[in-house]
Amino acid sequence: MKTLVLAPFSTVGLAILADLGDVVYEPWTDTQEIQDPDELGQRIATEGIDALVVEIDFLFEELFDAAPGLRFAAICRSALNQVDLEAATDRGVVIAHTPGRNAQAVAELVLGHLLSLARHIPQASAFVVGSQWEDPTEPYTRFQGRELAGGTLGLVGLGQIGGRVARLARGVGMGVLACDPYVSPGTRAAAGVTLVDLNTLLATSDFVSIHVPETIETTGMLDGEALAKMRPNAYLVNVTSPTIVNRDALVNALRTGKLAGAAMDVHDSHPLAPDSPFIGMPNVLLTPHIGGATRETIERHSAMVAEDLQRFARGAKPKHLANPDVWARRRKP
Repeated sequence: MKTLVLAPFSTVGLAILADLGDVVYEPWTDTQEIQDPDELGQRIATEGIDALVVEIDFLFEELFDAAPGLRFAAICRSALNQVDLEAATDRGVVIAHTPGRNAQAVAELVLGHLLSLARHIPQASAFVVGSQWEDPTEPYTRFQGRELAGGTLGLVGLGQIGGRVARLARGVGMGVLACDPYVSPGTRAAAGVTLVDLNTLLATSDFVSIHVPETIETTGMLDGEALAKMRPNAYLVNVTSPTIVNRDALVNALRTGKLAGAAMDVHDSHPLAPDSPFIGMPNVLLTPHIGGATRETIERHSAMVAEDLQRFARGAKPKHLANPDVWARRRKP
């Protein structure tokens, strides 16, 4: 089995794939390229590639049509919005993904955002680096913050990442509320949270962190009316999707003091547009979409994909099969 790996992958994971056959390793982190689906499909056909591993590349119908020999494709992400699952299933291509691979990494970044907002850490650092620290007592009052312990964190969404955020928050002494109509009682109990409706969560939380997927249902769910329900001394954290929050409403709330501040790891464009209203706002923390950027995330998704490809090679179903209907009609070597 010949495998083309376009995602960052661990050395151990590559060794496992090499035991199955030839491996071509061209991670996007090295090439800095997103592949054209049709051209990638033609390459797969020309080079006789059986399995494909991606992270940011798109798996569309034209790719599957151009690569009749492709049998297995893995996406090193939990979300499946970059693959045409119906087209893959119709053409017998098995699709695997890696749910939860970056849950711990993103949850820890959220905790970092919470601490940074509560204690004004980025501003304090800039104060020192910018040679503004002349009066030894000034920072004590200028950067006086609040402790997370005793505060309330509201989680909009309690999936794998939200659940891990809940555990970290409880570890520093926070009470945790969550709004998620799809969560099971067992998940709620394991996370140690209280389920409430969205309005209650917004009105009673000191910090609100968003952890819902981007869907028709969630797009724009935090509009001006919703943000107005939050406390003026509350903070908003978004590491999920910029579409969940109405940008203009958030800008207005931050500028008028209706919100104390916000932290965002997701943005309308990558990189951030130079005219973004968030640039230069003193109560806003911006990070460049680094939620899952840890060595452990790569090791985790590498292990998950390698195990599933091993299973597929010996005729067993992958553990993280995204299109189970394909199994009876999967392409054979």
